Amino acid sequence: MFKFVINFCLIFSLSFSQGIAQEFTSFSLENSDNELLSLEELKGENLTIIDFWATWCKPCTKAMPKLNDLYNQYKDSGLNVIGISCDGPRSIGKVDLVARSLQIDYEILKDIDCEVMGENNFQAFPTLVILNKDNEIVHVHEGFVSGDEKEIEKKIITLLQ
Repeated sequence: MFKFVINFCLIFSLSFSQGIAQEFTSFSLENSDNELLSLEELKGENLTIIDFWATWCKPCTKAMPKLNDLYNQYKDSGLNVIGISCDGPRSIGKVDLVARSLQIDYEILKDIDCEVMGENNFQAFPTLVILNKDNEIVHVHEGFVSGDEKEIEKKIITLLQ
């Protein structure tokens, strides 16, 4: 059994070191107009950023305006941003208010049960995931402190080239 675990860990680590990307699970969620939208409908031509956030998460609401700036700067280069709120039943009513007050231009979807986040094995807020045009995860950024937007922008520029 020990040999099996060692071999599995070796194969697993080799697959990541060789750049084998994990595909993001497709989804359909409602927006503020109760319209059901899918990843396929919203994804960017070249890159898609998915931002998992919640209204009660201070780093999330600090990151969103910076992410909105990146969206507006790179949307003509084939980038789209999708915000997925994981607010529960108590705070889901605040999602639209927060998005409006922060003047967010990208689509905000609601996932009350955090199913999309869970299906893709993410747990922290905020979690930003960058997908390539094949819906493969090419970058993950958890948490947010001032200045992180510069690192994210560098990654966007690299991936768009």
